[in-house]
Order: sequence, then C-alpha cells, then structure tokens
Amino acid sequence: MNEKVTEKEVGYVADLANLELTADERTRMVRDLNSILGFIDTLNELDTTNVPPMAQVTAVNSSDTAKHSELREDASRPSLSHDAALQNAPEHDHNFFKVPKVIER
Repeated sequence: MNEKVTEKEVGYVADLANLELTADERTRMVRDLNSILGFIDTLNELDTTNVPPMAQVTAVNSSDTAKHSELREDASRPSLSHDAALQNAPEHDHNFFKVPKVIER
C-alpha cells in the first residue's frame, strides 16, 4: 500500500495540536490515517455518473425518517442580546468574554 501520511507528518500535526503521542500512538495513527485514505481511494474508483447529487443523506419527507429524527422548522428566531450573553460571564470587558490563556510552551 502506498503511504500518503508519514510518521513525520503525524508528528508535525501532533505538535501543532499540542498532543504528546507515544511512538506506538504515532505508528498506529499513521496506519489508521493511511487506511482511511486507502478506503477513500477505493470509493473514488466507483462510477457515480448516474447518481444524482444529494444535499443531505436522509430523506426528510420519509415516514421512516420521521420516526428516527426530529427536525425543527427552519425559521428565523431572535438570539441573545449582547448584554444577556455577557450577563453570567465570570469576566468580561463589556465587549468580549475574558478567558485565561491556556496554550503555553
């Protein structure tokens, strides 16, 4: 199988995400990501010429779907005012929430 994702790339992305992966976890991640990309390659080989594009994968008007998913009417509703959104914030500056810095290196 042709590897599309290398251990070096997994390490780079893990570092960007501030994740500490063990050597075993990096190896497993390389294997899993390449397996997923291989499956996508297999799907890309399928002839979808006569398959119409879909906006969503569930049949909204189907009686069977109605039993399994509750969809609310798509309607505009008022949202929280700026003051109401900040009302219970532990800290704010009258414009934005103040949060502690969590990324340190």
